[in-house]
Amino acid sequence: MTSLNYNIEKEYGVISESKKGWKKELNLVSWNDRNSKYDLRDWAPGREKMGKGITLTGEELIRLRDLLNEMDL
Repeated sequence: MTSLNYNIEKEYGVISESKKGWKKELNLVSWNDRNSKYDLRDWAPGREKMGKGITLTGEELIRLRDLLNEMDL
C-alpha cells in the first residue's frame, strides 16, 4: 500500500458530527506535498482515520457555491 501524507493548512468548519464522533469538515489540505485543495470529508476523532471525500480547486469551489446559491433550498 502506498503512503499517504497530508497537511491541513486551514480549517474552515464542521458541517456535521455523527453519534460516534466522526466530523464532516471543510478544510484546505495539501495531499502528498501537492498544491492545496479544498477538501470535504469525514474525520474520526483525533483525525487518526478519514472517510472518503472530495477535493475541489478554488474555481470548482466557486462554481459549487454558485450552483448552491441557485438552488431553492
